[in-house]
Amino acid sequence: MAAAQSGMNTTSLQAEAVLEGLENPWDMALLDDGTMQFTEKCKGLSVRMPDGTVNALYGVGETEGYPANGSDLFCEGQAGMMGVAFDPDFADNRRIYVYSTSNMSDPHTNRLMRFTLNEDFTEVSDRTDIVDDVPYKMEASDHPFGGPGAHNGGRVRFGPDGALWLTTGDNHNEEIPQSPTMMGSKVLRMDTDGNAHPDNNPPEGFDQRTYTYGHRNVQGLAFHPETGAAITAEHGPWHSDEITVLENGGNAGWDPRDNMAGRGDCPDGYCGYMPNQNEGMNRYERASFMPMTDFETYPDAMPPVWENNGWSQGTSSAAFLEGEQWGDWENAMVVGIMGIGFGGTPIGQRIDVIEFTEDGTEVLDVTEMTLPMEPGRFRSVVLGPEGSLYTAIDEGTIYKLTPGGS
Repeated sequence: MAAAQSGMNTTSLQAEAVLEGLENPWDMALLDDGTMQFTEKCKGLSVRMPDGTVNALYGVGETEGYPANGSDLFCEGQAGMMGVAFDPDFADNRRIYVYSTSNMSDPHTNRLMRFTLNEDFTEVSDRTDIVDDVPYKMEASDHPFGGPGAHNGGRVRFGPDGALWLTTGDNHNEEIPQSPTMMGSKVLRMDTDGNAHPDNNPPEGFDQRTYTYGHRNVQGLAFHPETGAAITAEHGPWHSDEITVLENGGNAGWDPRDNMAGRGDCPDGYCGYMPNQNEGMNRYERASFMPMTDFETYPDAMPPVWENNGWSQGTSSAAFLEGEQWGDWENAMVVGIMGIGFGGTPIGQRIDVIEFTEDGTEVLDVTEMTLPMEPGRFRSVVLGPEGSLYTAIDEGTIYKLTPGGS
């Protein structure tokens, strides 16, 4: 029986390595004919044509081999060239969008850039920085992964309503998550010029581009195929990776400030990894001290629908499986998990399949995909136009996973 008839059997997945030897691939976006643009964090933006040809387009800093470079762009730590998207009207306007870290201003920022891609997919032009004020971590701090460049978010997606969405992170800066004006720790919803979507409803005094706030570091964003709801996947702090169905104007409840919520002083003012930030301890004890979603302080915070059994394992990216070829997994969400392995945490490199109730508000079941290749740090998962799942791993390969093989 075909997979679609018998219920999806994970062992029937086939893997094809469509690109190998990359340097930290971060994100991909595909057109209907299979043309795929992709980013490498410290190198730049390229496009893979349907025949397999790869054209370099826009380099980070002085990276060689690109026809054009952003001299202001750089990478450090977790920062660099990250999310990418095609305009829904790309066939008419040739516009693409890329999120990258820039030293054009001081302090430096993360920027969402719009380009025009030429007809033969060999050059970009007309760079326009439609968002230029997402904060960047300039200095090292006394924290795990504490170097410059931490927690930038970085996923760029178009929603079913045609709006442009961007996820951002907290930079290890305790003030950012609940700040009404600093554009870290937010999910932004905008038009293609970077202006606020007219239906956004953040609290009074907030930047109107804000759809939700109070996040830690969202690198996963996907839209439910039936309800259209925006759903995030988010890194937890040694505990409680989260998936959250977003509410317009909602607070995700992350607030790592010290001397509040029963906490005292924390290293460099940021309690995000406390207590015992460099040592393993019971994840539930840790969560009670520094909750990922602080319902005591913010009783109306958006409740997560999944918490990874209380673990933090590098939950990075998200997409929905669409099409009957996925059998029982049709309209399920897949989440790429990169793996951490800190303080007794299982490493957990995998792709989870998360099945929602029909109304998309609760999780029914979670299944680990049986992979037809070795696992890696799954940085990105993207559904292709033909219904296959593409996944990029930090180690340098982009795979195409197709159901229905023998």
